This record gives sequence, C-alpha cells and structure tokens, in this order.
Amino acid sequence: MAVAIVSDTCHYLPRKLVDNGAIRQVSLYVHWGEDTERESDIADYGSFYQRLRSASELPTTSQPSIGDFLSVYEPLLEQGDDIVSIHLAGGMSGTVRAAEQARDQLGPGARRVHVIDSETACGGQGLVVLAAAAAARTGADAEAVADRARRARAELRMWFAIDTLEFLRRGGRIGGAQAWLGSTLKIKPILTVESQITPIERVRTSKRAFERMVDLLRARADEGADGWMVQHIQAPTEAAELVSRGKEIFGCEPVTFSEIGPVIGAHVGPGLLGVGGIPSSYLQ
Repeated sequence: MAVAIVSDTCHYLPRKLVDNGAIRQVSLYVHWGEDTERESDIADYGSFYQRLRSASELPTTSQPSIGDFLSVYEPLLEQGDDIVSIHLAGGMSGTVRAAEQARDQLGPGARRVHVIDSETACGGQGLVVLAAAAAARTGADAEAVADRARRARAELRMWFAIDTLEFLRRGGRIGGAQAWLGSTLKIKPILTVESQITPIERVRTSKRAFERMVDLLRARADEGADGWMVQHIQAPTEAAELVSRGKEIFGCEPVTFSEIGPVIGAHVGPGLLGVGGIPSSYLQ
C-alpha cells in the first residue's frame, strides 16, 4: 500500500520538487474585495506584489474548504493509498483544522489519513513535506512517514527578516511581535514561526539582517543540518547572494530556492528573506 503526501500551497516549493515528490496540493485563497482566486492559479507574483505595495486595502486570505480536501483525499483512498497530510501552522491558519474536519467525514477511511500541523510555514513547511515524501518513497507505512515528518519538524530551525511589521499588523497575523509595534527606532525584525509568528531579534539595518541570516546558516551547518533552503519575496538579488554564501558554508546546493507567494506574502509584504534547514538525512 502506497502513502500519498498532501500539503497546501504555502510551502512554495518549486514545481519540480513537488512533482518529483508526487506531492498533492490543496490551494488556499486570496480575496481582493469581491474577487476570489486560488493561490495555485496566481502565476505572476510580480504583478501581485506591485498591486500589494500600492493597495489602500490589503487582500484577505482563507483556508481551503472541507470539500477541497475531500476532492483530494477521496480518490487517493479509492486507489488504495494511505495519506499523510501536512499543513500550514494552525496558529496562523485554519487550514489544518479544515483538513481534520475533512478526514473526519471519511467514515472508516478516516483512520488512513494522518493530518499533521507543521507548526511552521513556507520553506520550513516545505522541508517537512519533503522529509515525508522521502520516507514514502522508501516504502515506509503511513505511521513511519508521519513520524519522519514530526522528527524533521523537531530538528527544523528557520528565520525570516522583513522590512516592516506593518503588513503583519494590518493583516492581524503579528503574533508575538506585537510588543515591537510603536518602537521609535527604525528596525528590521527577524522572526520565526512556532505555531504563530514569534520574534527572534531586532536589528537596525538591512545589511545586519542579511548577516544574521548568514549566521543562522552557519549555525545550522555546525549542527549538522545540511538540508538548507532560501526563500524570498521580491528580493531576488539579496536571496541569490544568500544562496552564494550558503554554498560557501555548506559546500552544496540548497534543497530549495524559491519565492514566497500571495497568501503568506499578503501578510508580510515584499522584501522578506528567509533561511532554514534540517539534517539532509531526513530527505533521503
């Protein structure tokens, strides 16, 4: 019996990794006023972020419906697969809860669906998903695949630096960084996701924020977490430089290098740089 891996669109893995891992996706939604679009249908990130920069009202986002999940789960179960379904942090989104509700509607099939709250987002979520996909490729059963995902999450560390807290404040996703609002200093926040947005530190300049991202990569290398990644939002030059520095540190290519899309981007804004890693043994 095969194990199918399901996730949502908020990992932002490159299409090649998604296809190679046979990862099924359930899309979140972006709403501009009365207009609603699946995130998976938004191909032009540049146009989205250009609109976001000048918008007087930010777009809103929403989780997949229970029906969206059932439309993925039911055919997989019918063809005999078990399912490990890994999703965006429950402290940030109702996505994982919708997955659980869909599972609970499957009757006897519910026991064959393992829903996991990744307690993270973006590249961190992506690394956990890839760890599960790697275990599934070896023929592991669903319990072992789910265990691989949970162990990879326990080993994960990821940081991201953003230009401003304003988008998080306006979107209501500021989490533990709330205390930094109203600072008289112009700061560059460095954050992580531990179920919700969690502050790491504040630095004064973009250059210092960049170097702190490099510091985390160096720390990950020292800890043996050589399955590393870089993501960004509308910062390709800086992200490419982070990749270059990372290759010097690790002596290998990143697992993933990609741009974060509209659902997360609507809440953090352009200019994000993110890095993180897990031991590459989880990805084999």
